Amino acid sequence: MKASLYQGNHTFTIEEKEIAAPAAGEVQIKVAYCGVCGTDVHIYHGMMDKRVRIPETIGHEMSGTIEAVGPEVTGYAVGEKVVVRPLDNRGEQASDKGFSHVCKKLKFIGIDSPGAMQQYWNVPAFTLHKLAKDTDLKLAALTEPLAVACHDVRLSELQAGEVAVVLGGGPIGMLVAMVAKSKGARVIISEVNPVRLKMANELGFETVNPAETDVLAFIEKETDGRLADVVFEVAGVQPTVDLMTEIAGIRGRIVMVAIHGQAKNVSLFQFFWKELKLIGARVYEPQDYDEAIDLITKNELPFESMITKVEPLTNIQQVFENIDKNPDGMKVLMDCQA
Repeated sequence: MKASLYQGNHTFTIEEKEIAAPAAGEVQIKVAYCGVCGTDVHIYHGMMDKRVRIPETIGHEMSGTIEAVGPEVTGYAVGEKVVVRPLDNRGEQASDKGFSHVCKKLKFIGIDSPGAMQQYWNVPAFTLHKLAKDTDLKLAALTEPLAVACHDVRLSELQAGEVAVVLGGGPIGMLVAMVAKSKGARVIISEVNPVRLKMANELGFETVNPAETDVLAFIEKETDGRLADVVFEVAGVQPTVDLMTEIAGIRGRIVMVAIHGQAKNVSLFQFFWKELKLIGARVYEPQDYDEAIDLITKNELPFESMITKVEPLTNIQQVFENIDKNPDGMKVLMDCQA
């Protein structure tokens, strides 16, 4: 089979490997598609070289079909369509309080262990979620980032009729906006990239460009002074951290979607003055995957618009180089069988 390997120094190679039989408790997946996410791009840039064991196959936003079932595995059959929830919580301890998705010794499959950017992939059976027989495997490759969005919206306790503002209109921000809108909320996306603004408008979202408009004044006017019930901070930069507390209304909830590797200044006075809540959100739980799969199965949201391009796995080096040159895109899928 063919497998991609991150070699460090902005370099991927394609290698021929023997297909290994799944071990006890594992299932072998014939990988159909694997999406490139922001974390993969960080790996490509060398930002995670201390964590990734080089050379390594990365990737975790995938879809595929079961090719073989290892010993001691029940409930799965060859030919079934599946996705992988890439969390290995086998190091979980009692002190983690049962929150497996954020346990202290959590391993992320595709970062801490081999990932999906290869033709065949052996994974622990407990990571699998089944798909319906007629599921489009291209759309199913969006399940993992969509589960992130489902988790974020669920933790926000967003209600129909509330106003949600999404700060950042990239892939995760757009999916958060879709899920929030599906709950019956009024959704406004704040984004500076004109290409992404145009896409958001075409998908029927209200938008505001903070480079051209005073966002606080805009939100005040649009909500008759009520401001946002929920703010999703997805951009991960200081200006959006400043903005999130300003545009949140009384007892508003702010969901921290972005990963902030370094400390940021936050207006704590706003939390006192308006009785705000700040909610941390990390990856997803099984129920978020189930909700994402249900949304993909129904296919009532514009998921197809999220797929910018589909490329054969053998083009992986060019794909990552092009992502650097064209940051406007949403989601590139690697066709692992092409």
